[in-house]
Order: sequence, then structure tokens, then C-alpha cells
Amino acid sequence: MTTATVPTTDSAPTGAAPLFEPLPLAFRLDDDHAAHEPPEARGVPRDGVRLMVSPGIDAPVHGTFAALPDVLDPGDLVVVNTSGTIAAAVDAELDDGTPIVVHVSSQLPGGIWTVEPREQIDGGSTQQLRLADRPQQVRLADGTQLELLHHMAGSQRLWLAVVDDNAALPSTLAAAGRPIRYRYVPRDWPISDYQTVFATEPGSAEMPSAARPFTDALVTRLVRRGIGVAPITLHTGVSSLEGNELPYPERYRVPASTARAVNTVHRAGAHVIAVGTTVVRALETATDASGTTHPADGWTDTVITPARGVRAVDALLTGWHAPEATHLAMLEAVAGRAALVRAYDAAFAQGYLWHEFGDSHLLQPYAGRS
Repeated sequence: MTTATVPTTDSAPTGAAPLFEPLPLAFRLDDDHAAHEPPEARGVPRDGVRLMVSPGIDAPVHGTFAALPDVLDPGDLVVVNTSGTIAAAVDAELDDGTPIVVHVSSQLPGGIWTVEPREQIDGGSTQQLRLADRPQQVRLADGTQLELLHHMAGSQRLWLAVVDDNAALPSTLAAAGRPIRYRYVPRDWPISDYQTVFATEPGSAEMPSAARPFTDALVTRLVRRGIGVAPITLHTGVSSLEGNELPYPERYRVPASTARAVNTVHRAGAHVIAVGTTVVRALETATDASGTTHPADGWTDTVITPARGVRAVDALLTGWHAPEATHLAMLEAVAGRAALVRAYDAAFAQGYLWHEFGDSHLLQPYAGRS
């Protein structure tokens, strides 16, 4: 397996302008449109969440996720992320004794970690914590010393950090960590609620949630219909990116078998459906300017924008992103601005639920073409 070279033209420089113009949406996201718990806690099976299909130039179609096999065509390929969610939130305190929570985002080469220190608030949730950009010590729940070095370039939330020489941060998280959650989820849920049926390799700070509605039975139905399923792995860091934040470097792997499958499907005139923005990022990093996908293993800082476009992905199955999220630049690259605005306004009007336990959206830009 080779390591893909990340084209410099795909990566926005530090301090660059926003990735895209904000969408002209007719709503402001409110608490009534947030999924506050796993759908199973609301009496809804995983594949019973709502699914909106945005078929190119045609009006959105509303249904449930269980109908996905009927929406796709025989010969299509669904590409999924096999990264499993880790318990990446851990209690800690600053050197003055102030209690905080640390969200561990990802490990960089050379033993450097990216982390987000957060302030505790009522109900056990957290909010952003602004700290002076200077080295400072943090003690984790098991006594591990974490040194915050400085802010990560382009972010006011993430820090570069190192741990004690003899400390193993993954062991700390396994013993004392819990899944990351934000204030719209008012209580903790077991780590099993943050795993997808495809998870085989722990490593994501937050769930690759686009795949959460899949079940073993639904995957079987896809295969019986002649729709392929192929894996990539991308270990995602913390989400909730602010409008001026670039996506962070992340570890990824595109197996040779998946690269072959993508190329074969495209030669046959069928479609590649990415399950989640993580899959788009991995496949696009591994795909050259001619549209050929290669085996790849390494780190990606590729940024997908409307100006860049997509080369490997024909459709995207994803959740609903906050109106200011930079992920929307990628969605616009796949589907175009007009279809995206129409879908988001319709989702709000129809009461779709946002965030990791919410409803789903299939952006299928080719489906409305004559």
C-alpha cells in the first residue's frame, strides 16, 4: 500500500479566508431541531430515522433510512468508514485546581496530541474554554500530566499537547474516559451507542455518525440488491468546527481493494456513494486529478471546497450540519448550492433532527438529470 501525496492546491493556508460563502438559509437552528438522545431511546430503531433524498434538480423526497436500498441502483458502491469511536472526554484540572474536561482529538506524528480543554457547565456538559496561548499544565483524572503547548494553527479551540514520558493517553481514556457529548445531549450514553455496525478499529474522537443508522439487516439488503459495500478508515477528531476553522489533519487508509472497487464502478458508469464526510475526505485524498483512486495510507489535510469539487464521489449520505459548519463546503462541492439550500430549508420546515443522533440526508446530484 502506498502513501498518497496530498496536493498542496487542496489545502487552504493558515489564516485563509472562509472556505465558502455562508448558505442563505431561511432559519436559525434551534433546540427543537436537535436530537437529544439516541433514536432507540425515543422508540425509533436505528434505521427508522428520517431520510431526505435530494435528487439533483428535483424536489427533495422524504422517507426513512430503511428505504435506502431501494433508492440506490444495482451496481452502485457504498463506501463506509470502519473507524470506531473512543471514549475521548476525560475529567481534568488546571494547575490552579480549576476543574475542566479535556476532549482528546487525535495523535499527530512525533507524540504530539491535539486536544480541546473545555469548561464544565451544569448537567455535566461543557462549553468552550478560552485560555491564554502559553504553555500550561493540566492533570487528567488518573494523574497523568498533560502539557498544553500552544494553540493549533488556525484554531482557537484546539491545542497541541504532550503527556508525561511514561504516560499512555489511550490507556487513560480507556480507564477514565467517556464519549464526547455537547450540551444538546443532556446526559451520558454508553460508548456502544456511539458505534456503527462497521466499526472495527478504534480511533475516532467522535462517531462517524453518518453510518449510525445502518443495521446488519440493511447491509444484507444492499448486497442482495447488487449494491457493493467497501471500507476506508479515517480516524476523525473533534467536530463542531467554527465557520473560520479548517478541517484538521486526520489519519486515513484507503485499501487497495476499495480503490479497485471505486475505479471499477466508475468505469461501469455506476455511482460511488460516500457514507459521511470522512469517507469523502479519504477518497478524495487518494484520487488523482484524472479521477483515478489509488491505495493510500497516511495523514490528510485535504480540504474539499466548491471550487475544488469532487473526483471520486458521486453522492453523499450524511447527517444535518449546523448552518455555520465548514462541512457544508464539502456538501456544496458534491451537490451544488441551490440543491443544498433547498434541502436545508425543507429539513427545518419538516422537523428533521440535527446532530449525531439525528436524521439523514442523501445528496444524489445525478438523480435529477434527464
